[in-house]
Amino acid sequence: MSTSERAANDTLQVTTPTDREIRIERIFNAPREQVWRAFTEPELTAQWWGRGNKVTIERMEVERGGHWRYVEQSVDGVDGFEGRYREVTPPERIVQTFEWDGMPGYVAVDTVTLEDLGDGRTKVVDTSLFHTTEERDGMLNSGMDEGLSQSYAALDRLLTTLA
Repeated sequence: MSTSERAANDTLQVTTPTDREIRIERIFNAPREQVWRAFTEPELTAQWWGRGNKVTIERMEVERGGHWRYVEQSVDGVDGFEGRYREVTPPERIVQTFEWDGMPGYVAVDTVTLEDLGDGRTKVVDTSLFHTTEERDGMLNSGMDEGLSQSYAALDRLLTTLA
């Protein structure tokens, strides 16, 4: 794979397919099983999820109805995030709610799919469904794409250690 092909793979693609959704796509140079582990094993998730900040995984019950809660510590303070798993289909799909402590009551539903591209790479597609267009736009304007890019760069680094 050429450098330009790899750069294209590392690009986070953010689109808004409907007035209440954000769709994020990114290709990782790792097999789907490794990416699945990074999304579902607490000790691995803690290494990439917080953009390089310290993340404490308080709960991670990866099963239908299970609760998850992560706390990120940064120079700006402490932020908590949590939700419930609605669907877990290893190693290809997770559906979960997502709520930030800073805006309680504003809950999105995230559907993450891991597509095996057949060549040792995995496409991750994360679609977030919000209750209103205003909530979706608030997330878009929060800098979430930059934060997710940083987290996914940390995931890239972690995946090279799992190979």
